[in-house]
Amino acid sequence: MNESNPAPTDLAEPTVDPWSTDVEIVHWDVMFGAVTLRLRQTVDEWLASREGSHLSAADARLRASALECAGALDQLHDTLAHEALRRQLLERQLANAQALLAHTENQLADSRFGELAACHRALHDSLTQLPNRHFFRERLGHLTLSGQRKPSAVAVLYLDLDDFKPINDEYGHDTGDELLKIVAARLARAVRAHDLVSRVGGDEFACLLLDVPSREQLSHMACKLLDAVAAPIKLGELELTVRTSIGIATNTDPCASAAVLIRSADAAMYDAKRRKCGYAFFDERAELPGSPAVEGAPPAAPVAERIGALPG
Repeated sequence: MNESNPAPTDLAEPTVDPWSTDVEIVHWDVMFGAVTLRLRQTVDEWLASREGSHLSAADARLRASALECAGALDQLHDTLAHEALRRQLLERQLANAQALLAHTENQLADSRFGELAACHRALHDSLTQLPNRHFFRERLGHLTLSGQRKPSAVAVLYLDLDDFKPINDEYGHDTGDELLKIVAARLARAVRAHDLVSRVGGDEFACLLLDVPSREQLSHMACKLLDAVAAPIKLGELELTVRTSIGIATNTDPCASAAVLIRSADAAMYDAKRRKCGYAFFDERAELPGSPAVEGAPPAAPVAERIGALPG
């Protein structure tokens, strides 16, 4: 072999990491082709330079080794190309799987949101967004559950707007709806944060007070609700005043069910409406609805004086 022939030095080397992207793998593809081609050309040139000369056994082995290396490079080239294609396929599959996972997560999020929205609609009044009758009864039932070791002390205040129908008849249901939304918001602001205000139907509302205070404090809360409702309501150019009657019942009897408490507060409310005294407590000795009077109710005069002092 003629050792005076210099080794080829004109092969371009990749300047970037060939394993990071497909584009850089292409550089390896080109380089392998160039190296293999150059190796074969070198062997051919060397053989051409020895034309007419007898090849020694060592020269033959060198030629065979060079061609074997060229063949190995071709095989390596093919393997690299195959692995590049396989990698591209895996990357596409990964991208598709990630897209499918994101789509599934979005569907689950939409489903959870839909479930929460449906649950909210089932338990809240669509007009005022207050808890509805079902929510109220369920919460009250849990708090007064007879199976509890110590049922919670609660009070139910049942409210019915006085003479609301004439407002609907004179000004229309849209005006009536706006008035109900304002009254609902005022009631929600008037109670404590852990108490519950519900629209139980039409122009009727109910308040569930937890950790029941004294009778005097319940009277104070009833007066606060009366004041909140009776404040003038402006709807555009229209100014309206509406009042309410309130019935109050407490679970002094640990065996009293939610239904009994609601009926008791409702009976007391009708008594307050009949007597025009603003609010009344339910007398446990009275009969449920239709009771002629609530003997245990507080004196009507103080409340009547308060109502008379409100803007009319």
